[in-house]
Amino acid sequence: MNFTFSPEEERFRSEVRVFLAEKNPNRGEKIGSDIESSLARLPQLLAWNQALYDKHWVGFNWPQRYGGGGGGLIEQMILKEECAKDHAPILGLSYMGLAWVGPGLIKYGTEEQKQRFIPPILKAEEHWCTGYSEPGAGSDLASLQCKAERDGDHYVINGQKIWTSLASWAQWMILLVRTDLSAPKHLGMSCLLVPMDAEGMEVRPIKVMSGETPFAEIFFNDVRVPIENRLGEEGQGWDVTKTALANERSSIAEVTALQHNLEDLKDLARRCRIGGRAAIEDSSVRSRLAKLDCTIEAMRLSGLRFLTKQLRGEPIGAETSVNKLLRAQVEVEMGRLGCDIEGSAGRLLKGPHGMDVGAKWQKHMLGWPTTVIGGGTPNIQKNVIAERILGLPHDV
Repeated sequence: MNFTFSPEEERFRSEVRVFLAEKNPNRGEKIGSDIESSLARLPQLLAWNQALYDKHWVGFNWPQRYGGGGGGLIEQMILKEECAKDHAPILGLSYMGLAWVGPGLIKYGTEEQKQRFIPPILKAEEHWCTGYSEPGAGSDLASLQCKAERDGDHYVINGQKIWTSLASWAQWMILLVRTDLSAPKHLGMSCLLVPMDAEGMEVRPIKVMSGETPFAEIFFNDVRVPIENRLGEEGQGWDVTKTALANERSSIAEVTALQHNLEDLKDLARRCRIGGRAAIEDSSVRSRLAKLDCTIEAMRLSGLRFLTKQLRGEPIGAETSVNKLLRAQVEVEMGRLGCDIEGSAGRLLKGPHGMDVGAKWQKHMLGWPTTVIGGGTPNIQKNVIAERILGLPHDV
């Protein structure tokens, strides 16, 4: 891999750095990443989104005719990398819309759907959630049972979804439903765009171990959705969903964020004491930090390999499951190590001055299901790696 950047790409990097120096609302501050912190800073975050939108940097590689940037992969990598290095907020506030819904719309949406839904995603005027998992269909998503039946020019939806991220704040849901009970399970599903205020929908927030409510369970009782709100053809829901989920597998910015967290852990180890000396001098702590450092560097190099494939026009496939699996392991270990370094205070959500801002590591540890389970559990990633990369048999 040769990542020597061209003069034009280096000029773009300089432009991004100047922009961040002027517009980054997080510059020079340690700010919590939890929902409460984000809501408290909503005016600043909206101004950040508008500044990005004015530069056409939200949806950086999306088509320009819908408000995207029409940019290339290298510039997008530079933008994400520099924002992560500068501790900037995410590149656009409509997280689910940008990560999953937009790519699906661009590939499968009608022209009317693209004109209607893409601009509000870029402007952070509308927020989305994803109706995928069900009580009996999480890791095996294709076994879902929430159904939609045709009734004239509408679908009538009945069923349940669970662990729906950010549902309490969303205006729209991209919903995967079963429209043909007789077809093979991967072929009988369709994707619908559903307003969250539709009659017959009930949203029940789920409180997690950290005390936050990032998830919800959704109940559908004869919810009517127009046929023109179907994304893709009937029975094409699995293909639409694969497009959306594949877009989540970027890792460049994630790795930079993990590097920041690792530096925070090292700083914490310098400030806290174990056995009367700085925790950074403890052999066990140093060993755990070194292992994290090596794992994150391996993820960074893998991410560059993924980017190389994209630049060659090659599809990114099962190999991205390696970084997804490693990230889950790293996130859990970081929370555990942070609490261990803090000693007895590591068991408290409110504690002495030496603790990091907003009980960072305590919430990190308690909030592990969001990262570890979301997008596919570790067992699912291991199966993908075993079958599609190592060529091991499906049945043992």
